[in-house]
Amino acid sequence: MVSNVPNSVIGAVSSVIAAHYYSHSTLNILFMESGAPGDVPDGNCETKCSSWLKRCNDDPSVNALEVLGAVLQKYMDKEPDPFGYGNDVLIQGQERIKNVLAKNQLEYRTNGYIVLAGSNPTSKTLEDYLKSGDFASVEKEFARALEHINTDPHAAITAASSIIEAVCKTYIETCGLAMPSKQNIVPLWKSVQQHLGLNIDRNLEEDQRKILQGLSSIVDGVGAFRTHIGSAHGRGISPPKIVSAEARLAVNSAHTLVVFIMECWHAKSA
Repeated sequence: MVSNVPNSVIGAVSSVIAAHYYSHSTLNILFMESGAPGDVPDGNCETKCSSWLKRCNDDPSVNALEVLGAVLQKYMDKEPDPFGYGNDVLIQGQERIKNVLAKNQLEYRTNGYIVLAGSNPTSKTLEDYLKSGDFASVEKEFARALEHINTDPHAAITAASSIIEAVCKTYIETCGLAMPSKQNIVPLWKSVQQHLGLNIDRNLEEDQRKILQGLSSIVDGVGAFRTHIGSAHGRGISPPKIVSAEARLAVNSAHTLVVFIMECWHAKSA
């Protein structure tokens, strides 16, 4: 598999990402959090992106494609704004990146994975971790979400919601359930919840039902947060403000739900 970021990909990504963020401080934080090595490169925003990605290629201790995936995650996972704000530019930029990756036999996958197109990826995706019951790797996904709490709580909300959606979709597909027509967080959770079942002890059944009702409220709340303030649906000019404590509550709540689903799921298949 390709281990370095091809030059054509570096060129396209640098152009799109620099134009999207258009802020040196934002780009600095983005690349440093993504694992890019060394001090901040000189130059304008586009030159900075290009130099940092080339540096990743030149450093044998760095997985350049992993850094690229982390850099692209927020941008590529962003969904069109429901009111149409900036959608044309966003869609064009995402398509440009997808096309240049495809020309190099690469593919972007949700949650920041760059894999070889048309074959089983060497690097596992989040869906692979969920299917195998790899709790440690799922914990890392939540750790990545928590990293954004102070610098970008909106992105942390989006990441938490995406992980819930991923575990629900993977559960539904693996168990052969009918996928709901609307594949957003609430109907996905309802399908999973119905299949999980309750404790067979009648003395505990009602207790668990109350907890599951609470979890349903969590799902609804995280999904609503994502719609109103998350980065996925576009933020507009003045997005609603959220403090770090509120974002941390949403991420930790999502974590609790995902662990519960995975434990029930893999206990059934054990």
